[in-house]
Amino acid sequence: MIRNFFILSSLVILLGTFASAKVTHLNYKATFGIFGTVGTIKNKLTQHKKTYQIDTTVQLAGLAKILMGGQTERYVSKGHMENGLMVSDMYQMISRKKDKVTSKVYRIHHKGKYVTKRYRKWLKGKLVEDTSKRLSFYAKDDLLTLYFNLGHAIKQKGKKYIFKAVGLEKQKGKVQITVPSDAKNASYKKDLGSDAALYAKALIVQKNFRKKKGDILLAIAKDGFIKKSVIKDVLLYGDAKLIRTK
Repeated sequence: MIRNFFILSSLVILLGTFASAKVTHLNYKATFGIFGTVGTIKNKLTQHKKTYQIDTTVQLAGLAKILMGGQTERYVSKGHMENGLMVSDMYQMISRKKDKVTSKVYRIHHKGKYVTKRYRKWLKGKLVEDTSKRLSFYAKDDLLTLYFNLGHAIKQKGKKYIFKAVGLEKQKGKVQITVPSDAKNASYKKDLGSDAALYAKALIVQKNFRKKKGDILLAIAKDGFIKKSVIKDVLLYGDAKLIRTK
């Protein structure tokens, strides 16, 4: 009888946890200039009252899949909620390509305000590299939470914001976000469409751009999530675009 009571109680708690979870699926199609569609990105965001998890998978398509040897990537962010925003505690990047698998795990220590990174590489199932280090900067965001928090973190138009995100080591985590005033939206609407609730531009560092620094134009929907992003003239092949399909 006592055993059955504990089992029933556990089930009630478990069902209550699932019932209180908010699950959001956000899917995107990636296109790249003359190459057309080059992949898809699927995101699953699970939010509880105090915690969250984001699970993202990237799959290449067409010529990009052939050139990259069928590479797939997965990104996972886990953490807690603060004032309605997601705060990362762990961020993981997993890449698979033929016989090679790499994993980067970032752990964010908020109490001590530092971040550690563990990098591992496997070849044909054998671990060949395993290193750990402490990063030179601290951030509450990772790349996923920055992306999904953005529409809720920006409170005012016509302003520049500085965020920091784990996963952007080349620029010590720093990301500059410019939010134009309504009077300066014309150039954004030309590339992103005219039905966004908010427009923004993110300055990043990426070796694959024709310059050392590149701007990502962002259109944020009424639900607070990004509906479209554009990187102009990447390597002279055309624009790289991410378009929300779900």
